[in-house]
Amino acid sequence: MARYTGPVCRQCRREGLKLYLKGERCYTEKCGVERRAYAPGQHGQRRRSKTSEYGLQLREKQKARRVYGVLESQFRRYFQEADRRKGITGENLLQILESRFDNIVYRMGFALSRPEARQLVKHGHFAVNGKKVTIPSYQVRPGDEVTVREASRSKGRFKEIAELTRNQGTMEWVDVDRETLSGKVVRVPNRDEIDIPIAEHLIVELYSR
Repeated sequence: MARYTGPVCRQCRREGLKLYLKGERCYTEKCGVERRAYAPGQHGQRRRSKTSEYGLQLREKQKARRVYGVLESQFRRYFQEADRRKGITGENLLQILESRFDNIVYRMGFALSRPEARQLVKHGHFAVNGKKVTIPSYQVRPGDEVTVREASRSKGRFKEIAELTRNQGTMEWVDVDRETLSGKVVRVPNRDEIDIPIAEHLIVELYSR
């Protein structure tokens, strides 16, 4: 299954909430969810029928996939890894998704959205522990240091991002130095620190059918 390349605002409207896929646009009146708070498509405004249990489970899985920009096959592998680990499978799954390199870049405030973070990572603007990494799905571990590479720090886009996120707070599980454009993953996030409205137990139920 190929990666979705259509209008991302349709994804937010389909899920009925902001997934923050367009960066600063999501915080303005131009946001698709703000302008058209109904599902996309010809019959979007008429979709009010009761959703089945399977439908609810599927929607949660699709929501998580769209938030993190993960393909179906990747998501299934993440679930299998989460199921093998000790602890609660749903929380393990979210922690794996949060540990993706592109998500870490976004959480540290070096990109305004996860899609932008993924693009910047692919273009080689970041390093992990001093080594260039261009794989968005790379799993960043506690203690790893993420930096904007020296050759990229003078780029106009990073200056814009730094200005837009100057007063923006970061998650407690990452430590960020905005002056040097570097950050460190302190620990794995707890469930209550993952601010995404996903009912992960429904995803577990879906894959356990």
